[in-house]
Amino acid sequence: MSEKTQAQGRTLEGVVISDSKKRKRTIVVRVVRRVKHPLYGKIVTRTTKLHAHDPDEKCVEGDVVVIRETRPISKMKHWEWVGFVERKDG
Repeated sequence: MSEKTQAQGRTLEGVVISDSKKRKRTIVVRVVRRVKHPLYGKIVTRTTKLHAHDPDEKCVEGDVVVIRETRPISKMKHWEWVGFVERKDG
């Protein structure tokens, strides 16, 4: 009766800083988040580099992409490419 659905992981948006030309089917995405400092109250920018699986090798450096958390694919890859937000010109 109830249909099984795969649990959706977190989704994040970031910029591709390294693409599949260097590593097969892997992109590195820089995710920027702004948080309030716990003591001083100033807004601070935090960046995280995440390795994501890009099965079709469509992404190039400079693309803005959406990635989704998934099962571990390799030692470093725990995210997968979902789609483009903005393509790099050219």
